[in-house]
Amino acid sequence: MNKRGRGGDASLPATPTRLRIARAIGRDLIPWFLAQQRDLPWRKNRTPYRVWISELMLQQTRVDTVIPYFQRFMRAFPSLAALARAREQDVLKAWEGLGYYGRARRARETAIRLVAQSRGRFPRTPAELQQLPGIGTYTAAAIASLAYGYPSAVVDGNVIRVVSRWFGLKRRADDPRLKAQVQELAQALLPPGQAADFNEAVMELGALLCSPRAPRCKDCPMVSVCHAASSGNAEAYPAAKVRSRPPVRHVGAGVIVGPDGRILIAQRKSDAMLGGMWEFPGGGVEEGETIPGCIARELKEELGLTVRVGEPVITVKHTFTHFTMFLHAYFVYPVRGKPRPLGCADWAWVEIDAIAGYPLPRADQKIYAAVRSRLGS
Repeated sequence: MNKRGRGGDASLPATPTRLRIARAIGRDLIPWFLAQQRDLPWRKNRTPYRVWISELMLQQTRVDTVIPYFQRFMRAFPSLAALARAREQDVLKAWEGLGYYGRARRARETAIRLVAQSRGRFPRTPAELQQLPGIGTYTAAAIASLAYGYPSAVVDGNVIRVVSRWFGLKRRADDPRLKAQVQELAQALLPPGQAADFNEAVMELGALLCSPRAPRCKDCPMVSVCHAASSGNAEAYPAAKVRSRPPVRHVGAGVIVGPDGRILIAQRKSDAMLGGMWEFPGGGVEEGETIPGCIARELKEELGLTVRVGEPVITVKHTFTHFTMFLHAYFVYPVRGKPRPLGCADWAWVEIDAIAGYPLPRADQKIYAAVRSRLGS
C-alpha cells in the first residue's frame, strides 16, 4: 500500500452521512478490498507505465477482455523506452482487436515525448500528467493516485454508481452535474495516505457487487451506510441513462485481387477514425447507391483505380459506440489505373498469408478470415 499523500477535501462541509460513510470506508470497505481483490496483472509490479497502459486499455472495455491484451502488450513493450522505440505499425498490431486505436498511437507519442524530454519519467501530479497526449482527467488521476499515492479521486462509471447509491443521488447516470457531484464527494472521502486503496476499492465494489442490475447488497461491506440499499430499490440509483437506438451505416469494402493473386490493402489516414490501421478499402454507401456501385466509386476516389466488382465475400455487422455498421465486402478486380494514395495514407499489394502481419480493425479481420477460407489459403 502507498501511504503517501493527504486525503479528503476541506472545502466540502462534513455531514453526519459523509462521516458515517467515511468511517465505513476505513473500517469495512478497504479491508474487504485488500482481502477480496481480483488477481489482475497490472496490480503486480505496479509502475506508472503499467498503470497508464492498463487504464488506457480499460476505457470502454471489460476487464476480462483486457487481461490478455495487457499481457501481450507488456511482452512486446515492457518499458516506456521500448514503446518509444517501437514502430507505429507494431504498436497498432499489439493493440489489434481492442478498438479505439487512437489510444495506441497517442501512447506511443507520449512515450517518445517522455523519453526525449524527461528521461522516461512520468509526472507525479494530475495537472502535469494532463499535459501529455491522450491523458485526460480520469487517466491522470488514476496514474497519480495508483502509482504515486497522490490524493486524487478517480471517477469512472463504477464510482459514479457506487457513490450515487451511498448518498442516494438520483440524477441520470450520464448527467454531467452528477459526475461533478460524485467527484467532489469522492475527493472528500479519500482516506489520508490511502488514495490508491480507496480508488481501487470503490471501483472493485462497483465491478463485483454494486452492479447496475441485481446488485448484491447483502454481500456488500458498505450496506449499513448505503442509502440505496436501505431504500430496497438500489437499481433506482442513479437514474438510468436515456438511450436511443444507434444509427445504422452501410459500408462497402473491396477485396482487390491482382493478376498474381496478391491482395491490395490500404492504410487509413492518421487523423481518420481507426487511423493508422490497414483495411480492405472502401467507404460509406450513399443514398440510392448499390453496394457494388459504392465500392467502384470509393476505389476510384481513394486509390484512382477503375475496377470490376465481382461476387460478395461476407457482410460483417460491427457495433461502435455511436453507430452500428454493416460492412459488405466484395471481391474486386482492377481494370485500369495504378494505385495512388488519394484518400488513404498508403497502400500495398500483399500475399494473402502476409496480411496477418498488418494491424487490421476487428471487422476487417473477419473479412480476412472469410477471404482465406474462400481462396483456400
